[in-house]
Amino acid sequence: MTKADLVRNVSAETGIIRKDVALAVDAFLEAIKDSMKDGKHIEIRGFGTFKLKIRKERIGRNPKTEEKVKVPSRVVPTFKFSRAFKEEIDDSNKNLIK
Repeated sequence: MTKADLVRNVSAETGIIRKDVALAVDAFLEAIKDSMKDGKHIEIRGFGTFKLKIRKERIGRNPKTEEKVKVPSRVVPTFKFSRAFKEEIDDSNKNLIK
């Protein structure tokens, strides 16, 4: 599903015109980005949590030359789904397991 698909689905579900839904979706995504830029985490109960994780410095390897390379520490955004969300998805997709 793309952002355009999401906007179309929300517009159809709520009756709000697509242009307004697109503005709301964009504002929501920007709010998440801005909060994470400020070092904050975002928790959406029943859905999941956006957090920042610090990756330690490590020694990596260039696969082409086999040369060891120092990979500096960095901050990466992560997302963890809530238990309720995972259970709901698991329950509704039991038929995929053979």
